[in-house]
Amino acid sequence: MIDLSLWTEVMIGGAVAGASTGMLGTYIVGMRIPFLGVCVSHAALAGAVFGALGGLTGQMLLLPALAGAVITALLLGLVHTETPRINTNVMMGLLFTLSMGLAFLGIGMFSKFGISDNEVRNLLWGSLLWCRWSDVIIMSIVAAVEVIFVVMFYKEMRAIMFSRLHASAAGIRAGLIWSMFLVLTAIILTVNFQTIGGLMIYSLMANPAAAAFLLVRGHGKVLAVSTILGGVSGFGGFLISALTDLPCGAIIVLFSSALVAMAAGISYYRRISSVSKRML
Repeated sequence: MIDLSLWTEVMIGGAVAGASTGMLGTYIVGMRIPFLGVCVSHAALAGAVFGALGGLTGQMLLLPALAGAVITALLLGLVHTETPRINTNVMMGLLFTLSMGLAFLGIGMFSKFGISDNEVRNLLWGSLLWCRWSDVIIMSIVAAVEVIFVVMFYKEMRAIMFSRLHASAAGIRAGLIWSMFLVLTAIILTVNFQTIGGLMIYSLMANPAAAAFLLVRGHGKVLAVSTILGGVSGFGGFLISALTDLPCGAIIVLFSSALVAMAAGISYYRRISSVSKRML
């Protein structure tokens, strides 16, 4: 079980990670491209795996992980919405399979070279042992950059979420802002996937946003609720993991999934109540 002296940084780290990915998920789920999170996080995982094969450890693994994620994001940014055959979803599928293949190829090479794969296993499933004040500071800085981006490009991102093609027609530099958003996505997922897990971070991005869309209407409200639910998911998942000594990534998946189930129940109750009132 985690040392009590580490609880503060772990809980803050979980809340920051959850809030930043929850805010990010508003746009990704709103644009119906949740697979983006899987694609980018696995590219980061592939980079980290080969960085570990090269002898890097600890926070130094962020460098190759970030390189893999950003390169993938930039490649996605080059895809135009007008391209009928190779659109964003097709490109995400291609890059995901490539990064997945590279990641598991690298994992298979650890035993061949007689290198311990314990650190890589932590990258896959997430570990509270990764969360230190230095990590929390990095997470917080990236989260602050995300907030600044959302505030600066609030109207533009809202238009892009509706349609990048229409946003461009309206005079918005949709290609540039979209590419900036993709790079920001890569950075956010990379700095958080060490503690949450490369295979699990997708849920912390998609589930809070899905729950928010069920609970409220309006871009601003969904953005706020998704951020809050993301923070609650990260905090709650890390707390339960610390108390039970279970993998934090798996606990966060279950906790955030429970929030979606609760939101669906509330949404269903509202619809039934609305129908009953109209019939009276």
